[in-house]
Amino acid sequence: MAVLSIQSHVVFGYAGNTAAVFPLQRLGREVWAINTVEFSNHTGYGAWKGKVLGAELACELVCGLEERGVLGRAEAVLSGYLGDAAVAQAIKDAVKKVRAENPNALYCCDPVMGDIGRGFYVKPDIPDIFKNELVPLADIICPNQFELEALTGLDTSSAEGALKAVNILHEKGPSVVLVTSFKENKDEPGSPELSMLASDKKNIYKITTPELPLGNGVAGTGDMTSAVFLSRYLETRNLEKTLELCTASVFGVLEASFKAAPSQKNGCPLELKIIDAQSELAAPSHSFKAEKIK
Repeated sequence: MAVLSIQSHVVFGYAGNTAAVFPLQRLGREVWAINTVEFSNHTGYGAWKGKVLGAELACELVCGLEERGVLGRAEAVLSGYLGDAAVAQAIKDAVKKVRAENPNALYCCDPVMGDIGRGFYVKPDIPDIFKNELVPLADIICPNQFELEALTGLDTSSAEGALKAVNILHEKGPSVVLVTSFKENKDEPGSPELSMLASDKKNIYKITTPELPLGNGVAGTGDMTSAVFLSRYLETRNLEKTLELCTASVFGVLEASFKAAPSQKNGCPLELKIIDAQSELAAPSHSFKAEKIK
C-alpha cells in the first residue's frame, strides 16, 4: 500500500515533500510524491529560485496513475502547502479518485498557512480554501496552534479554548485532529514546554515535551510531523499510541538538529537532520506519555 503525497518540494533543505517522503519511507510506506512547488530552498532563507508548478501538472500526474490502474493501492492521501489556490482542486480530485478505488483510504490534510510570531505566509485566498474545501474532505487534519485559530476564529490561549476549536474542526468533517504545537498562554515568553493535542471525537490526549531553544523554529517540522503521525496511525489505528510514537520521533529529530546547529553556517536557518537522525523515526530514543484530558 502507498501514500500519495501532494506537497511543495525544495532541492536543498527540508520542507513539504522533502520533509515528508523520507520519514514515510523509513517507516515502511511506499510514497508517490507529486510536487506542487519546486524551489531551490525554503522561503525562510529570504531568497530562493524556482517556481510554482501548479494544478495542471498535479492533475495530469494523478490521471497518469489512474490510467495505470494503481490508485486503489493508495491507503492515504497527504497534502500540505498550497502554492496556488487551483492546487486545492487538484487535491480534491485526487482524493475523490483514490476513494473511488479504495473507499477505506484516508485523507490527511496539513493546512499550512502560518505560525505564531510569523503570521500568515500564504496567499490571501488560501485560508478560506482550507476552511471551506479541504478540511471538510479530510479524515485527519494537522494544524499548528496558529492554524487552529485561523480555521476556527477562536482564541486558544487556554486548554478550554483549544478543545472548543478542536470540536469545531470535528464538526466540519475530520474524525481525527492533531494540533502539532500547543502552548497555553502562548504569547508569554519563556515557557519551557511544548505540547501536542490529538482527538478522535471520543478521546482527547495531550502530550508534552521540553521545548528546545530553536529560535523561530525549523522549517519542515510540521510537514515531518504530519507524515509520521499519518504513518503511525495507519499502522496502529490507535490515537494514543500514534501520538506517543510521533512525538518521540519528532523530538528526537529536533534534538539532533539542535545539537548539529553549531556546524551549520552562521546566519542560515536551522535545518532538520532527518537523514542523520533517521533512527529516531523508526526506533525513537525518547519516550513521552500521552495524558487523556477528556
